[in-house]
Amino acid sequence: MVAVIPAQFAELFGSNPVVNGLVGGLIIAFFNLLGASLVFVWRDPSERAMDGALGFAAGVMLAASFTSLILPGIETYSNGNPIPVLIGMAVGALFLDRSDVLVPHAHILLSGQRRPDAANPDADLAVDDERLAGVVLFILAITLHNMPEGLAVGVGFGSGNLGTAVPLMLAIGIQNIPEGLAVSVAAINAGLDKRFYAAFAGIRSGAVEIPLAVLGAYAVQTVSALLPYAMGFAAGAMLFVISDEIVPETHTKGHERIATLGTIFGAIVMLYLDISLG
Repeated sequence: MVAVIPAQFAELFGSNPVVNGLVGGLIIAFFNLLGASLVFVWRDPSERAMDGALGFAAGVMLAASFTSLILPGIETYSNGNPIPVLIGMAVGALFLDRSDVLVPHAHILLSGQRRPDAANPDADLAVDDERLAGVVLFILAITLHNMPEGLAVGVGFGSGNLGTAVPLMLAIGIQNIPEGLAVSVAAINAGLDKRFYAAFAGIRSGAVEIPLAVLGAYAVQTVSALLPYAMGFAAGAMLFVISDEIVPETHTKGHERIATLGTIFGAIVMLYLDISLG
């Protein structure tokens, strides 16, 4: 039953890779919205739960980078030549590295709602301002890290292989749920306690994925030789996010075991999707 999903996708949305890229971008953005909206029902997730959820997201991204981008890029679209994909990976990682210079690291999944300090309101205001600046950086960082995910989905559909593109779309959509929740929780813990605003912050971070999914599909359709480079670029950027952001963040608060188990479970889910839908 699961294996028919790519065929059903084609029946619903046709075979135009750019249109499919747009649909894929909308779907993964919806998953981001779903994650951001979880704060309406799960108002105070623990650090342990968030580390496990983000570990799961890392596992999904890790497996997807190889099964849906690196290996198909080499075996199918480079005729077994790894060089184009490897070049793309290096450029993708370098792009994220340089982008983090402009948007500094935001390992600040803020925990705990701060109480006002009646004895020293000026100090309290300064700390709140610092928290607000921190959450803005965090939202910008997550938005930046959504870019390779949207591009990956677009490149996947641009390849014309729905057997690869659909599981990649679903995998990135699933891992967008904890990312969207993380943005909303960070906004709340920074003092922006209106649930609507917190959810909006998560939605905004995912919205960048839609145009990049369309751009990725259009680019590789227009210049087919770009496909293995683009697949490598998206994979390298996602691997950078995993190693440089998610793993350090989930291993700093004493929840390394749950984060590691989450990563393994995420990889298992992605591998199952890849095999059953491919």
